Amino acid sequence: MNQKEIYEKITLFAKELKLPYMLRYFKEELTEANKNSKTYDAFLYDLLENEYDLRKDNGRKSRIRSARFPYKKYLEDLIIEDLPEDARNKVNVFSTLEFIETGQNIILAGNPGTGKTHMAIGLGIKACNAGYKVLFTTIPLLVNELKESRSEKTLRAFEKRFEKYDLIIADELGYISFDKEASELLFTYLSLRAGRKSTIITTNLSFERWDEIFKDPVMTAAMIDRLTHKSYIVNMNGNSYRLKETKRWLEEQ
Repeated sequence: MNQKEIYEKITLFAKELKLPYMLRYFKEELTEANKNSKTYDAFLYDLLENEYDLRKDNGRKSRIRSARFPYKKYLEDLIIEDLPEDARNKVNVFSTLEFIETGQNIILAGNPGTGKTHMAIGLGIKACNAGYKVLFTTIPLLVNELKESRSEKTLRAFEKRFEKYDLIIADELGYISFDKEASELLFTYLSLRAGRKSTIITTNLSFERWDEIFKDPVMTAAMIDRLTHKSYIVNMNGNSYRLKETKRWLEEQ
């Protein structure tokens, strides 16, 4: 078998085995190995390591895409001193992602513009990079998806997908109120994860005002009890983080 035939076979094997790095770079790797007189085991090690790194990186990018973040925000971009005091004290604890391992929730509650969504997305992206399966959704969007699944009789399939996420970020609780059906669905599906899988909820309402959303004091009390059990409750009331960012940007122009 001549060199051309060998290269054709390597290309075929790489395609069949789904080895994109080998498919694209095996000729360059062979040239380098010959040039530097690499041993067979060193050549194989380097080739497999690069394939592994590419697969890991592709997996990370895929998890971030699948999470459906509305935009990318990173914990490293947070200006800690501009966050509300309670958030400043807890952001380093959250960044370890231990809360995901222990199945604990985080509830970021406070007035608009104080960094709730930025922090939530930053934690979500860090979780994706660490290998966790994450979903970002807004509460109104989640309610619509639940209602559609019920009408199409696919709630069980939705439930199975919902339970598989290591972390769900449910943004914007409190901007709209719900009818009885929506409240029951939201209660059921957020409760499914309680104590087993982590959920981050951002809300502009304090707990005593949640009955304005759900309209049912008993259900509201039950939901708060389920979601807050062994959870981190972060007081996000403070001056607008977004306004500070905008002022800083304007000063730099």
